[in-house]
Order: sequence, then C-alpha cells, then structure tokens
Amino acid sequence: MLPFVKHAMLPKPTHDEAAMQAFVKSLRGHLASRVMPGTYAVYQARIEPAFKAKTGRVPQDQHEVRKLMEADPYYQFWSAMQRRSQELMWDTVLDSTERELPDLIGRARKLQKKAKGSLRLDPNLQVPRYHTAADIHLQPGGYHTEFTADDVAMGAVYDYGIYIYLNGALGPTNNAMGMLLTGYVQEKFPGFRPAKILDMGCAIGNSTLEWKRAFPKAEVHGIDVGAPVLRYAHARAEALGVPVHFSQQNAEKTGFADGSFDLVISHIMLHETSKSALVNILRECHRLLRPGGRMIHLEIPRGNTPLEKFMYNWETYNNNETFAGFMTDLDLKGEALKGGFEADKTFVDAYAPRMSSEQKNYSEEFTWKILVGEK
Repeated sequence: MLPFVKHAMLPKPTHDEAAMQAFVKSLRGHLASRVMPGTYAVYQARIEPAFKAKTGRVPQDQHEVRKLMEADPYYQFWSAMQRRSQELMWDTVLDSTERELPDLIGRARKLQKKAKGSLRLDPNLQVPRYHTAADIHLQPGGYHTEFTADDVAMGAVYDYGIYIYLNGALGPTNNAMGMLLTGYVQEKFPGFRPAKILDMGCAIGNSTLEWKRAFPKAEVHGIDVGAPVLRYAHARAEALGVPVHFSQQNAEKTGFADGSFDLVISHIMLHETSKSALVNILRECHRLLRPGGRMIHLEIPRGNTPLEKFMYNWETYNNNETFAGFMTDLDLKGEALKGGFEADKTFVDAYAPRMSSEQKNYSEEFTWKILVGEK
C-alpha cells in the first residue's frame, strides 16, 4: 500500500495521534477483511436455513433479512464494532485538526493569494436539508459547519478521515475514484476531449483534480454546498499544483449558463441527496450540457441478493447515509429520463476497471455503477 501523501494542507498529528490513526485504520481493515465476511457465513449456515425451516421459503427482500440479522449475536458484534470504528476514525483526526486550525487557515490564505485556480463562496446559499438534518458519515458537523472565520476544518477532517475510512483504498491522495472515472471516459469514449468540465458535490476536490490531470487543457470546475470543504479544496489543489475553479453552489440549481459544459460528473454524490433533489440534479445536468455533451455519475452498486442489499445498507441505518437505502432499487436511467435525457442516449453501466500496477498497490477490484447520459 502506498503511503498517504502529506501535502501542505494536512494537519500534522503528534506521535500519539498518528499511532491512534494507524490503529483505527488497521481495525477497520481487520473488520472489513476478517470479521464482516463472517456475517455472510452466519447467514448461510444458520439464519436462512432456520427461516426456511420455519416458513418454507427464503427471505424475500432486504427488509426480512434485516429483521433476522439484527437479532443475531455475530452480526450485532460486527455492526457495533463497525459503528465504533467510524466514531473512532473521526476522533483520531479531530484533535490534530483543532490544534492546528489557526495555522491551517493561515496556510490556506497564503495559498489563495498566489492561486492559479479560483474560489467563489456564496454566504446566502441555503444548505439543503439532506445535509443539515444529519451529519453524513457521522462526520461531526458534516461538510458545511463553520466554527470560525475562513474555516477549513471540515475539509481537513474529511481528507484524513476518508483515508482511514477505506484503509487507504482511495490511494495516496484519496484520488482513486477520479482515476477510475477518468479512465472509464478515456476507455469508453476515446475521442472525447471535453474543454469544460463540472464536478458536482466535489467536497475537498480529491477526485476533481484527476480531471485536470487527465485533460490538462480543460477548464475544470468543482461545486459543493459546504463552504469549509471548498476553502480546503481550493487550498489543497493549489498545494498540489493543480488549478481548479471551486464555487459554492447547489447542484440542483447552479448559476452557470445553459450549455456551459461538455462534461458533468460526480463521484458517489447521488446517494447523498434526496428523492426530489435527484431529479432536479439530473435536470440541471441536462440544462448545463452543450449538444453532444455528457453527464457521467459514478455510484456504488447496492447489491443483487436480499442479503447483499441489506449489507450494503448498513451505512443507511448506522452511518447517516439517509438516502442510500432508497437508491438500492432505484431505476437511475428512469430518473435521468425524467430529467430530460433521451432513452437511446442514456444507460447505466457496470464497470470493473483494468487496474494499473500502482492502483493495485492500494485498491482492490470492484464493480461500480455508472450513469451516462448524452445530450
């Protein structure tokens, strides 16, 4: 596994803080690789057979599976440990972020003064309820909460946290999803050279930067509703030497003109929205695209069997992924058609990327869901 790249905007943990971060990262890796698979074995060995012996059939959907699994002591143990590891993950990065926050803000201000990219914030933007009603991923304060002037804390916490969250699987700069989706575009549409790209729900820009690297002549924009993550994203991009234009906007209704972009993308953003917001976002994608432009949204598959669907939705019930459960059986193509896209130019792809030797050092093969629509 490649080491985490320590760029200028990351807090510097003390020895004890770094040791705790390493412990939680290892704990999450152990839970994912050694303990979680046992839930499937338990289900197949005793839970499903007992249910079938009692009812004469197997559980019909994830909701029946949930009732059975949540009564099982093995699942209860794994679930409790998984939840606690998520809480510990944030605990391990909060202390160093809080201690270094004044310095982080100072670093961001210096980087912004000589920036090649740009940052535009909107103090009047109303953050949507699907962000404010619950702290997504249990991150204290979510992506939008500000504690002081020019706050960047939520971005710093997120940057360190997601590296621990996936045990380093997002790569040394948390850029694996951006690499994956740019690779998909280059493989699927080899002659496509977008001149202007929009990344919706960009957060700290960890995936956004890959689009500028893949298409260096393109003008790349990233939007999000959270001011602190955008301040951090802008400073982070400048620290890494990648000029991107960040602005605080709601993807449901942006301030960009009709037909502004050749490509509109997102990286696992759709399941963080809501039923009404999703159609609005897809409609906005259609409005923003030039003729021949494409929207391409990367999403996490949500399982095929009732057991898989239940396990994928652990995040829904225990990690404040409040809309993810609804996304499980949603017809994404159908939602895109509601947003104005045409049936013969819209599809949902299953994509298992060919991985480079570098990517294989820190990630495992995974089949993703990708919504594609052409205007």
